[in-house]
Amino acid sequence: MESFDRTQAEYLVYTYSDLILRLSYTYLKSTHDAEDICQTVFLKYLTAGQKFSDREHEKAWIIRTAVNACKDVLKSGWRTRTCNMEACAEVAAPEMQDDSLMTAVQSLPDKYRIPLYLHYYEGYKTHEIAEMLGERPATINTRIDRARGKLRTILGGKTCEQGV
Repeated sequence: MESFDRTQAEYLVYTYSDLILRLSYTYLKSTHDAEDICQTVFLKYLTAGQKFSDREHEKAWIIRTAVNACKDVLKSGWRTRTCNMEACAEVAAPEMQDDSLMTAVQSLPDKYRIPLYLHYYEGYKTHEIAEMLGERPATINTRIDRARGKLRTILGGKTCEQGV
């Protein structure tokens, strides 16, 4: 394992932890799994010895690594043969206040939810998202457009000006 300096590790956590956690949560729908992905990405970054041309290249690598780690978790045999502890609980937790937009976004399939998240929450342009996800820009545009349509249907026809 290569050594790293504490300053670099602190920089990574400060700069990218929220991004990785939010992105991972959109894939896995579990805070604990998202935290595990965050640790995995940081560990891989710190041990890989990867060099970057600039901060955007670094950020794109972080996102791509997080997406790949999430996909690995989703296709793991362990995940398909176990159940979430919350699903097995005998006593129901108190209901949280419903955030209809976030609930609607979380209900979208991955192929729509992830590009929508990267575009609206992280501010990436479609060609940047396409590069990160290994898709064509036209495909990403179509998925974002379809995601907006699905959200309109789910939320009862509200327009962008009304909160979607």
